[in-house]
Amino acid sequence: MNVITIPKETLHLKSKLRLLPRALPAPYRSQRVQLLPLNPLSNSSLTYPARIVSLSQGGGSIDLWRRYASDKFSDMGLDPGAGSDKMFNERAASIVETLKKANSILPHVVLASTVLALLYPPSFTWFTSRYFVPALGFLMFAVGINSNEKDFLEAFKRPKAILLGYLGQYLIKPLLGFIFGLAAVSLFQLPTPIGAGIMLVSCVSGAQLSNYATFLTDPALAPLSIVMTSLSTATAVLVTPMLSLLLIGKKLPVDVKGMVSSILQVVIAPIAAGLLLNKLFPKLSNAIRPFLPVLSVLDTACCVGAPLALNINSVVSPFGATILLLVTMFHLSAFLSGYFLTGSVFRNAPDSKALQRTLSYETGMQSSLLALALATKFFQDPLVGIPPAISTVVMSLMGFTLVMIWSNEKELSI
Repeated sequence: MNVITIPKETLHLKSKLRLLPRALPAPYRSQRVQLLPLNPLSNSSLTYPARIVSLSQGGGSIDLWRRYASDKFSDMGLDPGAGSDKMFNERAASIVETLKKANSILPHVVLASTVLALLYPPSFTWFTSRYFVPALGFLMFAVGINSNEKDFLEAFKRPKAILLGYLGQYLIKPLLGFIFGLAAVSLFQLPTPIGAGIMLVSCVSGAQLSNYATFLTDPALAPLSIVMTSLSTATAVLVTPMLSLLLIGKKLPVDVKGMVSSILQVVIAPIAAGLLLNKLFPKLSNAIRPFLPVLSVLDTACCVGAPLALNINSVVSPFGATILLLVTMFHLSAFLSGYFLTGSVFRNAPDSKALQRTLSYETGMQSSLLALALATKFFQDPLVGIPPAISTVVMSLMGFTLVMIWSNEKELSI
């Protein structure tokens, strides 16, 4: 094959488009190009241009050739890059959809973290109590970045639902706690501190995990759930000590300053940060939003597994199985009470089913971590802390199992 040198003034192709301009920049003057003959075995009737391969290090002629080749393929009705671009876009979309669907495996992950914490506690003991606040705060940030301020303004327009959620939290649940706490001592002959622990669980405010569960099932009602949880948490400084004195016979000096700080750190600040990021930097919000479900699943798994691992000695006590049964029945009764009570009150509402699910989460899930902290700090008997430790796992498993069931029902009904 001959290699020839063609002066810049005469380098042209006999086609509609000129390959190189008549005047080239200095680096491309007198370049050596290689003319490759056509494939003699080809029977194609198309006239192919000579293949030109630049032997220099400059990129100008390569770019011009790519432009020329693209134009020629376009004339033929072909687009050599369309297939690869389409494949890339489809693959990217598939990855994003997979990330978004991570929430669907949340109940399985919670169950796996529970089993792992029981079999090998060191897998979660590193996640100490100092991480609980930022971990729950991250879940609230995920809710905030998927909401806007109008959602929260709309939530305050439903005072009837807010009041019903409050009554479920501080009237229905304490009654159930008293019943099951009394049954633990009188029917199952468990020590009195165990019954006190069950009652203590029923006296605390709503759990932030209920907000996240509502967000996964009915995103439009997540702000309403957040308002109800914030209200019950804000008033817990007065209501929890009063209920504990009424049910247990011991007044708990709850730290008002600490409770307010907890609300700010866990609920208000993260949600505000998510709302501001969504409003001021929408492109950034859209970029990080697909990754939030995966991170939230891992976050929730730690919030469930860590309390169990850190209190493993109490959980595997001789009373563990009986306490597990009582705590499970307590939460099941609370979930059902919230669901059917809301159904009777809001049976004519257009979103009655969504309200039933939201109020069920709000009534069935509460801040068991707060109950555990109060039991550890204000009760001398360590047995009081066993029901709250078990409650953390049970209410999370039950809540996110309902998320999976109700989400599947919604998809089938669409």
